Amino acid sequence: MTASSGRVEARGNEKTNVQKAAMAVGAVFLLVGILGFIPGVTTNYDQMSFAGHESESMLLGVFQVSILHNIVHLLFGIGGIAMAKSVSGARNYLIWGGAVYLVLWLYGLIIGHDTAANFVPVNTADNWLHFVLGVAMIALGVLLTRNRTTARRT
Repeated sequence: MTASSGRVEARGNEKTNVQKAAMAVGAVFLLVGILGFIPGVTTNYDQMSFAGHESESMLLGVFQVSILHNIVHLLFGIGGIAMAKSVSGARNYLIWGGAVYLVLWLYGLIIGHDTAANFVPVNTADNWLHFVLGVAMIALGVLLTRNRTTARRT
């Protein structure tokens, strides 16, 4: 990496740390989306519904999932991998994606888990995972780009 006009730029095909982080987060979401469709990894697989709190399927026996929930993970993963191609895309993915997860955390705390509003669906374990993901993604996006626009001193 080289400093140019106070910005960190990747040389050739070398990825910056924020790009690597966005790629890793995207890959994890993609993997989680795939695992949500695998019986055994997802318990009560035969009770999975498209959407809604009625879905009894649990990823790793802990996190409530549905077909819609798994599709959202797949799309979020694909988005992260695609946006990791540029520094600004990776940063935006991590910061704004983290913000989305914090909003989802708040939503999960406010709604009743046995109501129609729980259409994704989420449970208590999902809620707290969403909180951790939101904070971690925003931290990665900010911390890994904090020196990117620092002006050079002469």
